[in-house]
Amino acid sequence: IVPLSKQSLAVLKELYSVTGHGRYVFPSVRPGARPMSENTVNAALRRLGYTSGQMTGHGFRSTASTLFNEQGWPADAIERRLSHGERDEVRGAYNFAEYLPLRRKMMQAWADYLEALECNATTLRSGFR
Repeated sequence: IVPLSKQSLAVLKELYSVTGHGRYVFPSVRPGARPMSENTVNAALRRLGYTSGQMTGHGFRSTASTLFNEQGWPADAIERRLSHGERDEVRGAYNFAEYLPLRRKMMQAWADYLEALECNATTLRSGFR
């Protein structure tokens, strides 16, 4: 189960008209039933002018984890949100909590935070084209 924000659900509804006929929301551009690869995301970031030292597709997960922690969300909920396994083997054998109510609040707060950043953003022009 992946709790999604209202904003995420709105984006998925918009994408449905484009990709709703297939198995994946973000399919591979190559024929076959495969999802888009992380390399596709990384290539898009390179075309936008980001180097691999500045940002990668996986880097968005790191950024989110850092900001969730900075905002004071419980580590267990953050780790479950990132689909990380329990580091403590004994605890992992007994704790199967999904923290769904907390993760729902966390994802809505995250989407609201990003939306606020977008509303207050200043567009910067670079030499990249």
